[in-house]
Amino acid sequence: MPQSIIVAGLILAALLTAGYRSRRLIAAMAHAQPARRWDQPWRRLGFVAREVGLHRRLLQRRLSGIFHLMIFSGFVVLLSAIVTDFGAGLFPGFSLHAIGGDTWIALLQDIFAVVVVVAIGLAAWHRFIMRPNRFAGSRTTDAAIIYALVLLVVLSMLIGFACAILAGASTSAAWRPVSRALAAVLAAAGVSAGLAASVLVWAFWVHVTAVLGFLAYIPGSKHRHIFTATPNIFFRNLGPRGALPDPPAERGQVGISRIEQFSWKDMLDLASCTECGRCQDACPAYAAGQKLSPKLLIMDLRDHAMAEPDTVAGPLVGGTILEETLWACTTCRACMQVCPLHIEHVPKIIEMRRQLVEEARVGPTLQDALAKLQRTGNSMGKPARQRARWTKDLGFKVKDARKEPVDVLWFVGDYASFDPRAQRITVALAKLLRTAGVDFGILSDGEQNSGNDVRRAGEEGLFQLLARNNIDALASCTFQRIMTTDPHSLNALRQEYPALGGTYRVLHHTELLLELLQTDRLRLKPGPGEVVTYHDPCYLGRYNGGYDAPRALIAASGHRLHEMPRSRENSFCCGAGGGRIWDDDAGVIERPSENRIKEALALGDARLFVVACPKDMVMYTAAVQALNAEECIAVRDIVDLLDPVETTPA
Repeated sequence: MPQSIIVAGLILAALLTAGYRSRRLIAAMAHAQPARRWDQPWRRLGFVAREVGLHRRLLQRRLSGIFHLMIFSGFVVLLSAIVTDFGAGLFPGFSLHAIGGDTWIALLQDIFAVVVVVAIGLAAWHRFIMRPNRFAGSRTTDAAIIYALVLLVVLSMLIGFACAILAGASTSAAWRPVSRALAAVLAAAGVSAGLAASVLVWAFWVHVTAVLGFLAYIPGSKHRHIFTATPNIFFRNLGPRGALPDPPAERGQVGISRIEQFSWKDMLDLASCTECGRCQDACPAYAAGQKLSPKLLIMDLRDHAMAEPDTVAGPLVGGTILEETLWACTTCRACMQVCPLHIEHVPKIIEMRRQLVEEARVGPTLQDALAKLQRTGNSMGKPARQRARWTKDLGFKVKDARKEPVDVLWFVGDYASFDPRAQRITVALAKLLRTAGVDFGILSDGEQNSGNDVRRAGEEGLFQLLARNNIDALASCTFQRIMTTDPHSLNALRQEYPALGGTYRVLHHTELLLELLQTDRLRLKPGPGEVVTYHDPCYLGRYNGGYDAPRALIAASGHRLHEMPRSRENSFCCGAGGGRIWDDDAGVIERPSENRIKEALALGDARLFVVACPKDMVMYTAAVQALNAEECIAVRDIVDLLDPVETTPA
């Protein structure tokens, strides 16, 4: 039988096998809900080129990132050898001679064949010998099969090149230093030209079948990301990071209870997961010993989506995905920040939480907080008239922005208004603003919880109620911009409210304070020069990009900043977000806040743990007390570091 017919038959068999192994993914995508991800194509393409070509997120984990870059670049180069073999198999005489197939391409093939073999060896050592914790739960057999297939593809190719040189059939020997060296080894071992010619034939068929075996295996493997990674990154969310989508009306329910209610982009996310565990490594809930691993969540959703219809046992929510798994999430977004494939874990969790809330499957402490929010507009259950009680001892009157115009409307937030640990900072900030001559006011009893964490806890209806009440209250005021000390409120006001008709210029208090310093409206006394460390709040940093203003204020205060290993985009969560501050600690081995304080203590020289969020003040003050570390480190807001030169207010 002619070689071309055999090769064509093998290709057809591999494609049919790959298609069969892809059928559940195709079916899942076909039955999924629509998603609008086709806008701004040139921006999307440019990002894909940078992300894939430069391996930006992958190289954040330097060791494994380098391995992957070596294999990826080798795959790109060695694709030319695969094209040559299959082209010659189908069309005798085919070659890439016209574009340098026997010269510079041959040299690159030799070099990158070695690169890939070395990379596979190092990757196997990393996975099976070093065994980082982030690989826990990943499918090692799948990885081993892929490593073996890749080695078979590359080694059969190298042996083929070496045998072609020995048999006198190579036109590129001068450009193949590795293949020449291998040919010399074979010759020294007694391989004759005739035997080399026979082995060359076998090497060709091994190479062809290994490549096609790889192609057929991939669709049922986690390595399907070879095909899905680029489109998944292309279709990433370009909207504001902190804006959750409204439940689609056509779904007929607020939350998601069945896998087909997810969108096709969600299905692409599930298919693209490489099980690398970077998300798991970054997750505060997983570190705390809770049921949530973002990696395993995606893997479980994927297995549920791609299972044969008659093999799915139990419901999606409460079955495949446990309730404890969903309630453990702090919505800190660390998983999404580190994922090389830009998988969107958090929105999926919130969609399933919405279903739990609809079915009243909510823990008692969270249910109590939500009931208080419904009744009083704050999670403490305090009467609205007490919201401005903190202003009583200021020594000056704070404007009611509903009654007189102001430049800055201060949206204070629940914890900054009611919790004594955060209230102290509220009072200090008011005095700073007064010293700087800022024309500010508050909503007083007209303010309610912003709803940011209510929405992320899955209570969509209550979020809508709180947000609309706040938007109505703000509509009665005259102001230029809004300031808040609470990053959670910042996120809701800046990123969630515009969809409801409330579009404002919203600043975090660190941004306003830095502006006052830069315009010389606020002057500071020289600081003591103490060493401090700073915690980036998730909703100020990852969600809203607020990294620089707090650090600029620390520098201006005269203190010296010693960064923790996990900082800026990679900051660790305090554990309060997503409604977790209202929930109990069931299943928690070590609170994220205590984990973070230990990280700060390990620096050795930082005596102040600086925060920029009222919830952080509450969480970390409690953590320091729990660890009996009051004599080693103290929690302070950035406001505490600013000692103003007193001036007479205008």
